[in-house]
Amino acid sequence: MSLVWMEALLPLGIIGGMLCVMGNAQYYIHRAAHGRPKHVGNDMWDVAMERRDKKLIEQATAPSSN
Repeated sequence: MSLVWMEALLPLGIIGGMLCVMGNAQYYIHRAAHGRPKHVGNDMWDVAMERRDKKLIEQATAPSSN
């Protein structure tokens, strides 16, 4: 019964390894296609999140009308 936790290590190792491989695959595919790594903050998602964060910070720092 004390070695039951070892049964979970193989699936967790496979899942963790696949996550690492998928992240590295995106990097190498983009570098192969464009000749350089992707610039951070240069796609639609990053731009949208930056806009959202700026809006939230402005709302949080704006004086409230009480």
